[in-house]
Amino acid sequence: MSDPIEAFFAQLARQAPERLLRRTAGSIRFELEEDGALHVWHLTISDGRIAVDRRARDADTVIRTRRDFFVLMARGEAKPLPAWLRNDITAEGHFRFVVLLERLFPAPPGARHPRAVAGRREAPG
Repeated sequence: MSDPIEAFFAQLARQAPERLLRRTAGSIRFELEEDGALHVWHLTISDGRIAVDRRARDADTVIRTRRDFFVLMARGEAKPLPAWLRNDITAEGHFRFVVLLERLFPAPPGARHPRAVAGRREAPG
């Protein structure tokens, strides 16, 4: 699968971060603009799973951005909340799903979890 957007959504449908979604239910529609065309992806979150389809239907939250910017987020090169603050993405609907995006998208390349870094520190001595 060479398209990073298709790969991103396929990965979410295969292996959603269940612990983050156990208590989450709802839907998000992504509208990705490219050369005057609109590419739509729809996520339905329920019971710790994500179902993905390409139908343009109602959703609890609608996220809009340029397709090329979404590719950056799908690769972990841009984060959703700072992108929203810079107006690189816009959101309409329930804000809780905008916050959830931070956990659905990959970490930046080479990022390490703070606990892993703290665990490697040498004890003062």
